[in-house]
Amino acid sequence: MTESPESPNIIEIQNLQTRFGQHIVHQNLNLQVKRGEILTLVGGSGSGKTTLLRQILGLEKPASGNVKIFGIQRYDGNSGLIKSIRNRTGVLFQQGALFSALTVYDNVALPLRELRILDEKIIHDLVMLKLDMVAIAPEHAYKMPANLSGGMIKRVALARALALDPELLFLDEPTAGLDPELSESFVQLILAMRNELDLTILMVTHDLETLAALSDRIAVLADQHVITVGTLEEISHFSHPFITNFFEHMHVKNPIIDNKESSWKTEHTPS
Repeated sequence: MTESPESPNIIEIQNLQTRFGQHIVHQNLNLQVKRGEILTLVGGSGSGKTTLLRQILGLEKPASGNVKIFGIQRYDGNSGLIKSIRNRTGVLFQQGALFSALTVYDNVALPLRELRILDEKIIHDLVMLKLDMVAIAPEHAYKMPANLSGGMIKRVALARALALDPELLFLDEPTAGLDPELSESFVQLILAMRNELDLTILMVTHDLETLAALSDRIAVLADQHVITVGTLEEISHFSHPFITNFFEHMHVKNPIIDNKESSWKTEHTPS
């Protein structure tokens, strides 16, 4: 089974249900992520954001419902198709999740080596290319994660997520733990990578400035399902207690957000 080239959606979730014993986390949850967009998933504590992300990644099976990525059923049991999904996706985990016993170089090389088809010389060239893309200088390639700053850890983790040239990128709290200046710089890097590599991105964040700067659309998870999906402006006018509370502290003063709203977003938001 392969994805239809005309399919407008990279991810399609239909009637998903998640339960832990008698506790229902998701009920009749539906969500579509369009090709080429950045969609941000927000929700309160206990709403099941992380669980949903794990289900899309194939780390946790839902009780029922369909999860399709690239038109492929995530849970159909076909190991070949599941591997093809994995090779077409990248994940930036919260706090980076670099392997502490591996150098920067080996962290980025790991997904390339797991393919078992590339010569080490090719792997070297690809690793150095990815590090250059995220502004990590060659002299840092053989440092250990413990010797990196928080911002560098995020950049190395992004290089690893992009190692296989994915079509779909998952971002889990990408700016968590960064000061405002580093956060703004990392947001700009994500936007640059999205444009350069034509990525589709699904992001989970609670940071309002990151959400405003990056999101084409926002999906709000509450009451066990996605209650609404829309642009930042559309979501802010949706009547629901969680949304009211979520946006009441939003005071966006970051110029990158204004620039994105006025130019980039108008040109690139998928129809």
